[in-house]
Amino acid sequence: MEITREQASSAKDQDVQQYLTFLIGGEEYAVSLLKVKEIIEYDVVTKVPKTPEWVRGVINLRGSVVPVVDLAVKFRQAPSVIGKLTCIVIAEVECEGEATVMGVMADAVSQVIDLKPEEIELPPAFGTRVKVDYLLGMARAGKKFCLILDTEKVLSTDELLDLATSVEESDANPEAEAPLADIAADGVEQLAEA
Repeated sequence: MEITREQASSAKDQDVQQYLTFLIGGEEYAVSLLKVKEIIEYDVVTKVPKTPEWVRGVINLRGSVVPVVDLAVKFRQAPSVIGKLTCIVIAEVECEGEATVMGVMADAVSQVIDLKPEEIELPPAFGTRVKVDYLLGMARAGKKFCLILDTEKVLSTDELLDLATSVEESDANPEAEAPLADIAADGVEQLAEA
């Protein structure tokens, strides 16, 4: 059986995937459009104690509690500054076989782009602010690159679970925090003397 020219071109079109691009700290990032549920205006975010600094807090999304992640902090940049275009990209990720909804703060949403697999390059081994295992690849965006994020890894709840375990252990063993408290107190005394 022969494949016609139209069938070949439609097969190529099926390889095209769509990505939502957005800005964080002046850099352009992208996530698969299939993972994006919606984009909402940045509104009231409630800070939750004992969460990592990259968890901005939680929002009430139609009765559901949704954690909001500040990827700028997770990528070791200055925390995102809330502006007129700041929004939250609501994404769905797999966590232990279940779909989990997470929010990602974005300085602004850019556009939806179509990419073929051959247009996506492998991430470099160094030179980006993002852990390489957070990246699926990179796509050219003019003279710069757009970093394509692996939402399953960058929004993984494993880090939150690891943190919760370490917090529970430190709560159960107050002496574990004492050396850090002593170091902090010594540092404050030294600054006061200087």
